[in-house]
Amino acid sequence: MRAVVQRVRRAAVRVAGRTVGEIQAGLLVLLGIGKEDTPADADWMIQKLLGLRIFPDEAGKMNRSVTDIRGGLLVVSQFTLYGDVRKGYRPSFSDAMPPADAERFYAEFLVSLRAATTLPVAEGRFAAMMEVELVNDGPVTIVLDSGERASSPFRVASKITHGQDARPPATPHA
Repeated sequence: MRAVVQRVRRAAVRVAGRTVGEIQAGLLVLLGIGKEDTPADADWMIQKLLGLRIFPDEAGKMNRSVTDIRGGLLVVSQFTLYGDVRKGYRPSFSDAMPPADAERFYAEFLVSLRAATTLPVAEGRFAAMMEVELVNDGPVTIVLDSGERASSPFRVASKITHGQDARPPATPHA
């Protein structure tokens, strides 16, 4: 899963000129669902969203979460976060979950998010042409990708030992 998370003073989403979701201070979450995503990715994303410390404390440091400030979350489905433009100029969305599966996954994500918090959770309308309006606070914008979480088997950390590379010494050629 990929999310573009924006700290907002307020945000709203409209479909055909009608407001379908809105929040006051909190997080606007543009959420993309990848074809390989699992419930474990959704659980990780929910925990990260609820615990992400990007709101200021009394000293002005980013030290509070949306949970701490009792803010809201506006979640808007955005498959274009899986747009791949490495080749050519027209994005390929082959890494996005197919629409029917993604709609179910998005609905289940929202059920799980609402079960995990008492905070207000608003949503956009899946696959609709939406207008998203926000007042970004900061601005503060964070990109999250569940495929890059610390427990991912695909993440490889390089080891540095006493300023030296941990690679084995090269063997001389005979």
